[in-house]
Amino acid sequence: ETQPLRKSSPFRPRNRCPGPHPRRPRILDSMFSLRFVLTTMCVAGIAASNTMMAPSTMRLRGGDRKYFIAGNWKMNPATLDEAKTLAADVVKSANNCKRDMDVAVCCPYPFLATVAELTKGSKVSVGAEDCFTEDKGAFTGGVSVAQIKSVGCKYVVIGHSERRHGNIASESDATFNLKTRKVLDAGLEVVFCIGETKEEYEAKLNKAVCALQLSKGLAGVSKEEMKRVTIAYEPVWAIGTGLTATPEGAQEVHAFIRSHLTEMFGADVASEVRIQYGGSVAPDNVDTLMGMPDIDGALVGGASLVAAKFDKIINFK
Repeated sequence: ETQPLRKSSPFRPRNRCPGPHPRRPRILDSMFSLRFVLTTMCVAGIAASNTMMAPSTMRLRGGDRKYFIAGNWKMNPATLDEAKTLAADVVKSANNCKRDMDVAVCCPYPFLATVAELTKGSKVSVGAEDCFTEDKGAFTGGVSVAQIKSVGCKYVVIGHSERRHGNIASESDATFNLKTRKVLDAGLEVVFCIGETKEEYEAKLNKAVCALQLSKGLAGVSKEEMKRVTIAYEPVWAIGTGLTATPEGAQEVHAFIRSHLTEMFGADVASEVRIQYGGSVAPDNVDTLMGMPDIDGALVGGASLVAAKFDKIINFK
C-alpha cells in the first residue's frame, strides 16, 4: 500500500507518454527503465514475504526511545560566519527545550570543527553529512571517519537519497553498508537514510524498497551495534518539494520499517531503534508527525537553515 498524499498536493500519479522524456536523451530513459525494472524484480520477493508483517493497529511508543531532531544543512550556508550564527541559534533553542530529547546539526565538512566547538557543553551534537570508505591515502576529496571523529562529531549521515540517486553521487547499497561499518567501528553513530523514489511510490513498491535498503545497508550489523543506528525514512518525492506524506501514511511505513527490523534483529532491538521522518518537515506539520507512535523524530532539511523554523520544530507540541 502507498501513503496517501495531502488532498491539496499537486503531486498526482498521471499517465505517462509511451515515448522518452521530452527533455532527456533516449539513452538516459533506457538506463532509467533498466534500473527501475531491476529494482522491481529485486524487491518483488521482499514485498511478497513481508505483506503480512506490518501491524494492523498502531501501538504506543515503545522502549526508552527519546525523540531525535537533526538538521541536515546539506551544502549550506554560504560562509563560516553564517554557520556560526545558525549553530548558536540552534544551541539556544535546544537549551530552552523542556523535553528530554536529542538534537543535532549535520553540516558541511569545512564547518564541522567550528560548529562542534560552539556546541560543546550544550544539548546539541554535531554530525557529518557523509564519509569516505577508506581510512587514509591518496583519495583526493575524501574525508575519513577518523578525521570526522577527531573534530568532535557524534553522528554521520549515511545513504541520503542525494547520494543514492545522482544529485551528487550514485552510490550503491554495498557502499552504504561499507560506510556504516566504518562509522560503527569508529564508535560513532549512524543516521541511516532510506526511502522510495516517485516511480517506486507509484508502483506501490515503497515498503519493499525500504526493506531492501535496510537488508543490504545494515548487513553484518550486530544487535548491540543497532543501539548506535537511527533510521531516517525520507520518501524521495517529498525531499525539498514541499510535499509530505500524511502523518497516518508516514506512520504506516514507519510501522512497517519497525516490523522489518524485528525480522532482522528481533523485537527487543526493533522496539529501541529510533526512526526519524524526513521530507519537507516544517513547523506546520511537525506536531502531528511527532504524534505518531512509530515516528521518533525528524531529519530536517530546508527548515533547519532558518533558526525560527527549526526552533519551532525542536519545540514541537
